[in-house]
Amino acid sequence: MDQPVEHIVFLTGHLARPSLERVLGGIESAPFTWEVRDLGLQVAALMTAEMIARRVPGPVQADRILVPGRCRGDLDALTQHYGIPVQRGPEELKDLPRFFNRAAKPMDLSEYEVAIFAEIVDAPNLSVDGIVERARQLRADGADVIDLGSLPATRFDHLADSVQALKAEGFLVSVDSNDAQELLRGGRAGADYLLSLTLDTLWVAGEVEAVPVLIPRTPADEASLHAAVEQMQRMGKPYFADSILDPIPFGLTASIVRYHRLRERFPEAPIMLGIGNVTELTEADTSGINALLFGIAAELNVAAVLTTQVSPHARRAVREADWARRIMHAAASHGRLPKGISDALMTVHAKHPFPDTPQEIAETAAQVRDPNFRVQVSPLGLHVYNRDGLRLGQGAFELWPQLKLEHDAAHAFYMGVELAHAEIAWKLGKRYVQDQPLDWGVAVETRAQDLNSWCAPGSTKK
Repeated sequence: MDQPVEHIVFLTGHLARPSLERVLGGIESAPFTWEVRDLGLQVAALMTAEMIARRVPGPVQADRILVPGRCRGDLDALTQHYGIPVQRGPEELKDLPRFFNRAAKPMDLSEYEVAIFAEIVDAPNLSVDGIVERARQLRADGADVIDLGSLPATRFDHLADSVQALKAEGFLVSVDSNDAQELLRGGRAGADYLLSLTLDTLWVAGEVEAVPVLIPRTPADEASLHAAVEQMQRMGKPYFADSILDPIPFGLTASIVRYHRLRERFPEAPIMLGIGNVTELTEADTSGINALLFGIAAELNVAAVLTTQVSPHARRAVREADWARRIMHAAASHGRLPKGISDALMTVHAKHPFPDTPQEIAETAAQVRDPNFRVQVSPLGLHVYNRDGLRLGQGAFELWPQLKLEHDAAHAFYMGVELAHAEIAWKLGKRYVQDQPLDWGVAVETRAQDLNSWCAPGSTKK
């Protein structure tokens, strides 16, 4: 017997209704029937739960009610009021087809397999308290292990105290040094991991409980790494193996091949991939680099990654790594491409930057009967309209003389900010929504909006 088709009531405003009906009508093989109700307000984004309760009489003959994504108020109370689910849809109605597709196939990003070792490269120059504070920040960004780096010709007399202070706060700790005696001190202080031991310094692993990370004598000396792995396997002790990732364009490809050979020779070996040589030493947005490197990590079944965030352009490296490992794990475990899973790593561009065509914007503008300015962006540029007409330009300074706001400082300031945001979005190919900050993905720390609460009115909005 066929399952009954779900019926959904979509609530919207007067200006958005034609576009909403076009979008819903264009969804092929929609698994639901629908109707659109205009609440009698101009702008759908101004809809609130209280307004819905006043303007939509019950009972509503539907399986659920979908309201605009920026609708504020307690939707749980509305669900109880109407006796059917009341839910927020996407913020932009043009995203409804993708919204229903994602709703049918949710992707869980809570799981991952790769551990993140985050190195504090200047640990010898920090106080114990400074190290602990840095570690807290790194853990908040997604680090699983705090790696204490060493510096050439720099004493680290407070190494043991630093390890013990971190352990007292529940951190997993690794000590990173080329000095075997320093590694020995770190291991005896309680470090969980030691970076890094070669075949010649493998004796340190027999002196302490810390898990060693094994590296070759030189990056090209694969035989010494393989011999160290075999020795640890004979001892029956845990370890990580790291073939050393070289920077671009000085051996990156060859080093990836070495990792591949390591995996082929030792199918079950836990591998560590140190990615700082690529993220730190390449002047390119690290979000994309991390996406690529964690994709390689997923293919190689890497167990851990060592990363740093020293260079200013890499200051979000740990947070990007956390997102990248989750996205790539989801892609690998579900057997799908890392596309349409999350846009957290798309910091500069948007996948669907311009949801509205110039013609659709013009049709909406023709309905406006009030003096309030609306701003939208299309492939042609910035569209600004109110009851006095529609203006099109490609920058804030080009549009400014047409707004006639020379004697209204507050409104001029507001429109200046909005036009600047719109111009940036148009030039980069980002999604622009009036009165909303631009979405920079994981590159910018933002607070999640609580749409169940009310926001203060903007002092410059007219």
